[in-house]
Amino acid sequence: MTSNGLSEGNTPAKQSRDLTGKSITGGNLNIQQRQREAKKRLARLTLVRHNPEEYQQAIREIFGSVGDDQAVIESPVYLDFGYSIHVGKRFRMHAMCVILDSARVEIGDNVVLGPAVQVYTPQHPVDPALRLTRVYHAYPVKIGNNVVVGSSAIILPGVTIGNGVTIGAGAVVTKDVPDN
Repeated sequence: MTSNGLSEGNTPAKQSRDLTGKSITGGNLNIQQRQREAKKRLARLTLVRHNPEEYQQAIREIFGSVGDDQAVIESPVYLDFGYSIHVGKRFRMHAMCVILDSARVEIGDNVVLGPAVQVYTPQHPVDPALRLTRVYHAYPVKIGNNVVVGSSAIILPGVTIGNGVTIGAGAVVTKDVPDN
């Protein structure tokens, strides 16, 4: 195991390349193992919550990159992998958030994800016959700087949210949102 809990040879950069811009087959044992490893890293975050240095180290082990030592994650949260998520400075994620990071999720500086925000990169086929193949595609999501995403908002695959944007509570973001 490496320092961030990943299996040897499966660095975050390598794993991110494996999942970004490709078709993905559901039920893949390698993917399931990576998801279990992410859960272990998230569990550690809860254990070290009251030690600021260990807490920030745990956050660095969860994400692909972190802009500074002011990131905050209010447990519980769910991430598919974590290493495909790149957050900027002063990032805050409230409890019950879900980020399915089969593709890259890029989050800028000064971003707040309210409680129960959901960010999805995987998109399953609409055609029932294709769904039976268990193959799906993942599309990156990008959130700019100085963004607030309100409680229970959902950001769908392939969306880009510009700088200075506020996404209202309960919104479903299906298309790009330009800078404000």
